[in-house]
Amino acid sequence: MSARSLSISNSRRRFIKRAALAVGMAAGLALGTGTAVAEIGYPEKEDLKFGFIKLTDMAPLAIAYEKGYFEDEGLYVTLEAQANWKVLLDGVIDGQLDGAHMLAGQPLAATIGFGTKAHIVTPFSMDLNGNGITVSNEIWEMMKPHVAKQADGKPVHPIKADALKPVVEKYKEEGKPFKMGMVFPVSTHNYELRYWLAAGGISPGYYAPHKGDITGQLKADALLSVTPPPQMPATLEAGTIYGYCVGEPWNQQAVFKGIGVPVITDYEIWKDNPEKVFGMTKAFTEKYPNTTVRVVKALIRAGKWLDENDNANRPEAVKILSQSNYVGADYEVIANSMTGTFEYEKGDKRAVPDFNVFFRYNATYPYYSDAVWYLTQMRRWGQISEQKPDSWYDKIAKDVYRPDIYRKAAEALIAEGKLTADEFPDFGKETGYRPPQTEFIDGVTFDGTQPNAYIDSFAIGLKGSEQM
Repeated sequence: MSARSLSISNSRRRFIKRAALAVGMAAGLALGTGTAVAEIGYPEKEDLKFGFIKLTDMAPLAIAYEKGYFEDEGLYVTLEAQANWKVLLDGVIDGQLDGAHMLAGQPLAATIGFGTKAHIVTPFSMDLNGNGITVSNEIWEMMKPHVAKQADGKPVHPIKADALKPVVEKYKEEGKPFKMGMVFPVSTHNYELRYWLAAGGISPGYYAPHKGDITGQLKADALLSVTPPPQMPATLEAGTIYGYCVGEPWNQQAVFKGIGVPVITDYEIWKDNPEKVFGMTKAFTEKYPNTTVRVVKALIRAGKWLDENDNANRPEAVKILSQSNYVGADYEVIANSMTGTFEYEKGDKRAVPDFNVFFRYNATYPYYSDAVWYLTQMRRWGQISEQKPDSWYDKIAKDVYRPDIYRKAAEALIAEGKLTADEFPDFGKETGYRPPQTEFIDGVTFDGTQPNAYIDSFAIGLKGSEQM
């Protein structure tokens, strides 16, 4: 097809889509259910470019594209893999990208000015769970004597960092630094790895940005550094690091390559923890409000498709994600976690049906309390160098997380009959704060309305007005 023919074809396709949108809104109004749909209006910007990192939890973007959910909203989207999380964030800030699959901590860190300063918001949470912590074969053999065994000889899970502590202490006695990898300073992976280590009595180190120290290795028993996700297995194999925390498929890749053993999933560190978000600049959402809501509508539908009928669509999703333009890992590697199982030591495959959650448990709703948890960890480890009042945590959470945008998208989908009200939070009563959460590996309760009391409850970490 010639370039001119392609242009005509695209123009015709868009004309048909606009007509369909108009008919849909008119039908909704005629039925008396279309108020929310009509208020959204046509997308102000139709051509969009979204960024992502090659991880399985970018799935809502891939599915919204492949299943035509973006086009149903009159949006013509290009998805583009990014080299690393900093490049991705910079692309959103400078407008090369209209939005992106982001680490949950990125919009918060940017908005408060840790690293690059920019007001990023998130109207959509992409998933729950999805990460793991892997150690090298050598480290695993050293941990094994300290791990309880089941009757069949397999390890009792969850495996706590208590089993790693003697190994770290041995390295210290020998004068060797114990090095581990995580994907970015404000990543869930950094905070989950730190949480797991600290729960086992291992200090993961502190940041001191007020002194110009952003290594995060002050007073550390284990030295954490950044490695991009796809490079984790190779870095482990080279011996540069002894373990890492990363999303899939890069834990399972270590199992398939025979170079490492995943010892715990983040589901076992914090059950049903928030993971990635979809981030956009606040300026974009204000300039293109209709476009923003329509993007969220498409992503909600993608999340629903990924989880519906007890994950029945996951094999098809894995086939899509295995394409080189998305995650680009082998089908078997991605399927090992995406289809409801997780393999720890080679041959020790266990059922973990909620390893990846994209819709159930209100996974897509941007809870303020999720934002507060990330902020508490930033303060705990010194990325926020000064004590802040509880009101500050609430304000930042509400500046960045945008359930108001999400609600417009959800109510439009309900009005259109694509989803039902019982699949969402009760918007009339929802405060944005989850009830206190108790299912952490150390048994500590998190109440998002009491951030300072939570921070002060930990044995390891900054408290009160402490600084490095």
